[in-house]
Amino acid sequence: MCSSLTFVHRRIVLLIPKIFSYEISFGFHESGAFSRVAKLKIMGSFTSSHKILNEDTADSDFHLPNVNTWDDLRLRCREEVACLPPKIVRHFHKVADSSKVSDMKLRVMQWNVLSQALAISSDKFVACPLDALSWWTRRWRLLEEMASVQPDILCFQEVDHYQFFKRTLGPLGFRGIFFPKPDSPCFYITGNNGPDGCAIFIDETKFELLDTKTRSLEIWGYQSNQVAVLCKLRRKKDDTAFWVATTHLKARQGPFLVTMRREQGKDLLDFIKDFSGNSPVIITGDFNANPSEPVYQTMMNDDILPLDSAYRHLSNRKTEPSYTTWKIREDGEYCQTLDYIFFSRNAFEVENLLQLPSAEDIGEGRVPSYRYPSDHFSLVADLKFKNLDF
Repeated sequence: MCSSLTFVHRRIVLLIPKIFSYEISFGFHESGAFSRVAKLKIMGSFTSSHKILNEDTADSDFHLPNVNTWDDLRLRCREEVACLPPKIVRHFHKVADSSKVSDMKLRVMQWNVLSQALAISSDKFVACPLDALSWWTRRWRLLEEMASVQPDILCFQEVDHYQFFKRTLGPLGFRGIFFPKPDSPCFYITGNNGPDGCAIFIDETKFELLDTKTRSLEIWGYQSNQVAVLCKLRRKKDDTAFWVATTHLKARQGPFLVTMRREQGKDLLDFIKDFSGNSPVIITGDFNANPSEPVYQTMMNDDILPLDSAYRHLSNRKTEPSYTTWKIREDGEYCQTLDYIFFSRNAFEVENLLQLPSAEDIGEGRVPSYRYPSDHFSLVADLKFKNLDF
């Protein structure tokens, strides 16, 4: 029996790269045979490497005395990055004139902040100077980007320095929730700072955290390595309750991965609907899928939870931007739209959006770079409540 199982396992190991590289027809991916193969190893990767279970301690000595507001942080960042080229400047685009007073809106930031362990080991950013990938450089640029827009709610992916963000944002009045990937790729990198995962930070001067749910997303009933965080918030101004979720779906291209993302998107929506009821919902994330993929349609066409995508409103044609990530790796250049802020279309409308930088502003080396700390651009939306009758 053992020898038979070993043989089957070896056959699957040989099969998986072919699935990734399109060498098996799409019909196979829609078949029962495909789902049975995928179920054998949904979580993690086929690797003989041993896990390196490090703790998140790299920033244990990081303290910012007398930094208690966004403006304090912005000024401190300016001092720390004075020797670097200026950051990429971005401006807000007004989508609609506000018919409500300013305290009826909330500012949401969505950002894949780029795992430090992955950035320096496996992502192969060949056009980025090594020093620009240093955590001691990147962490100030990350904070600078946040301080420049001063969000009320921050939703992050690829967080492998959660304690750093907690230490920095805590004195500003923010509370964080972090949920790591169960089999994070960071575990297999020497010198890692613990697993990467998703995090949400909320401004406790404006919101009360009522409930938190986390989930490892499932595919055909089996746990995957991708996660989601869901928080129920109460706005202190008027007691309005709503939910905020963030996620990071499976990466890479190929029919197999497209199918996985579709199933993860279905599971994400089912997970949220189990708790949200009729309350407004905001869903952010790096979905690793362009707008033509099935998972995008899954998010946009749910009958029970009708959603809209904030960044469609950056264009008069109501189409997604041309890119939210633009990077050069060892195997080529990638200019893609992968990141989204979805929201309950019956509850919110978009007032302002942070514009994406132009190709000229980004530069020939793309990102990350000395001027920008991640390979994904942050998305920032001002969402205002249409009414309070939920």
